[in-house]
Amino acid sequence: MDMISPSIAALTPSLTLKVTNRAKAMKAAGEEVYGLAGGEPEMDTPDNIKQAAITALNNGATKYTPSAGLPALRQAIADKLKRENNLEYDPSQITVGAGAKHACFNAIMATVSEGDEVIIPSPYWVSYPEMVRMCGGIPVIVETTPENGWKLTAEQFEEAMTPRTKMVILTTPNNPTGAVYSEEELRALGEVALSEDILILADEIYEHLVYGDTRHVSIASLSPELYDLTITINGFSKGYAMTGWRMGYSAAPAPIAKAIQMIQDHTTSNVCTFAQYGGIEALTGDQSFISDMRDEYDMRPPQRHPERQRRGTAGSLLLLCGHQQAGAHLPEPVRQASGTLQGGSRPRHRLRQ
Repeated sequence: MDMISPSIAALTPSLTLKVTNRAKAMKAAGEEVYGLAGGEPEMDTPDNIKQAAITALNNGATKYTPSAGLPALRQAIADKLKRENNLEYDPSQITVGAGAKHACFNAIMATVSEGDEVIIPSPYWVSYPEMVRMCGGIPVIVETTPENGWKLTAEQFEEAMTPRTKMVILTTPNNPTGAVYSEEELRALGEVALSEDILILADEIYEHLVYGDTRHVSIASLSPELYDLTITINGFSKGYAMTGWRMGYSAAPAPIAKAIQMIQDHTTSNVCTFAQYGGIEALTGDQSFISDMRDEYDMRPPQRHPERQRRGTAGSLLLLCGHQQAGAHLPEPVRQASGTLQGGSRPRHRLRQ
């Protein structure tokens, strides 16, 4: 008897976590290692955020909260989305999960049925296809090109669609390429999605790490019709250096939000209670950490490359280079190891010492 479900047995391990764990083990052994796998700011979480969680813990914030999160945190997220992204959500449409990864999975689980196709532009974050497979869906990988700035075009989107297409995943700023979609590009993609009512999973976790005159645009803000098709994903890990806190969130049309919350009710329930108070402080307290962190990255030599400055891009390699031609100006061993930047889904070489 097979003890493991076939759908789970078919999954591939997370290469991001595998490489990150190996790099940490090598560092612990005293080796000099540059880890390029995980999108983890090297800065510590700001003290005001840590202190808010400590105070909450000391005040007894150790009990359950609503599965979708503290009302005050969901209100703070709604206020942030209105202030920074021109998005109007009632707090009831927001679900706080154990990181943006969890929020992505819940959103896919709530909407994708057996045999549904999900379009994923490549290069992509390694977990997207596996999440789709776990939910019974079929990942449809569409290769992007450096000539198009590693972005999915409206023409490619339309060509990849079939009667079974349910969703497209758009990550902007992109992990791993650093590509940032313009408003014009998002509108063109949105028109294609609207033509067949294709859901849009908009992963915006890197929104704060853009440079120069480039600005991040939330596709759900572009029209009421796109709002009704879009599930916006974000979190605290990248902007506030809170990777280990495991807090992300989704903002979705009411019926989808209700389904996401039902999934969470029956699986994880709420995120760590006192950590949520840190999330409230992150969104409502001093915001200077974000610009300070971005300025710190911008001062580093690879970030000063004129192509990166011209395009103002970011990504999981943004801590090192942060421009759309990510990898083009890296040392040869690193460039060879970055197979995903050549349009594939996995590194083609193993990064050695």
